Amino acid sequence: MTQPNPPGDALTNPQQQALLAAARSAQLKAYAPYSQYQVGAAVLDEQGRIHAGCNVENAAYPEGLCAEAAALSAMVLAGSTRALAVLVVGNGGKNKSAWTTPCGGCRQKLREFGAPTMPILAANDAELGPRYTLAQLLPESFGPDHLGTA
Repeated sequence: MTQPNPPGDALTNPQQQALLAAARSAQLKAYAPYSQYQVGAAVLDEQGRIHAGCNVENAAYPEGLCAEAAALSAMVLAGSTRALAVLVVGNGGKNKSAWTTPCGGCRQKLREFGAPTMPILAANDAELGPRYTLAQLLPESFGPDHLGTA
């Protein structure tokens, strides 16, 4: 799927809907036999392309893979290194109406490829939920700019 680049961190409604559709589609493929917590994620890159990923659990906890990390891997594989927006959808686990946001490790992984102003949208099986910036979820973050590579 290709969508035009958003100006700054502004996302259009079609971009949000495309991210949501990609994340929900990925969520259906999640491999979560232990937790039953299926997660899908979609990343919008600097070329306007959307890359999706799902969580993959492993009997040897914590050797699983988060959906956000899988989506970032797909983005890098496609030749991109800049994320403009992320949408995460989860089934809420025991609390079916809960919003799923990236775990701490994924927040740092997202920081590698996204600016502190990057929007991160949460969704559940029924609706689009709150919107955050990466800075809200990972305040005072350490990123590539600290190493002089940004």
